[in-house]
Amino acid sequence: MKTICVIPARYASSRLPGKPLAEIAGKPMIQWVYEQASKANNIDEVIVATDHTAIKKAVENFNGMAVMTAPELPSGTDRVYAAIKEKSADIVINLQGDEPFISEKILENLVNVFENPEVEIATAVKKIEKEADISNPNVVKVTRASNGFALYFSRSAIPFIRDNRTPGENLSVFYKHIGIYAYRKSCLEKLTELGESNLERSEKLEQLRFLENNYRIFTILTDYESISVDTPDDLKKANSIASQLQNNT
Repeated sequence: MKTICVIPARYASSRLPGKPLAEIAGKPMIQWVYEQASKANNIDEVIVATDHTAIKKAVENFNGMAVMTAPELPSGTDRVYAAIKEKSADIVINLQGDEPFISEKILENLVNVFENPEVEIATAVKKIEKEADISNPNVVKVTRASNGFALYFSRSAIPFIRDNRTPGENLSVFYKHIGIYAYRKSCLEKLTELGESNLERSEKLEQLRFLENNYRIFTILTDYESISVDTPDDLKKANSIASQLQNNT
């Protein structure tokens, strides 16, 4: 299977303008993400899909591959497909450009699940360890079937714990979503043709559009703790982590 990893990287960000170009230990964040994706042994090609020439130039400066996509594209999914629609590929990974320390093992595991012909879309989930995350609407929760397919994603605490128990007593049943997706290219094309769904509109979660249109999403369980950079404070933390990583090598 030929696999392409696409990193959608928009310049605009309300909390951290020019986010993909923000420096982490002397390198733009987009370079960190690109280099991590390139470590995966079953990814054949890594591409940055951007709407800004400054990002494209930054990627080319470290000898990466970048393509320009239309600024008006409505979602990251559309940007990913626009970047690869003319390319030959079996599996396409959508990797966010604000995950500088993403584990290549997650990417490899996502690709491997497509050996199962029933899988058309895959993503990663992690058991919730902090009780505060259960009620945090910025932490997307997911419930799973016994076969690994997602039942539902929500910003609310799912499942609901009844009988006067506190959520902490049942922490093992809560999973959070790690926002990395992999698709069969043929499926990705169909997804870009779907309109916004009612559930998606309510929760502001694009993956609900897929479920509401009868597409199943397979989930893999990971221990990776997602570290995304959305604010100046996040950037400071990322620089601290990067310094520790460099000191340990």
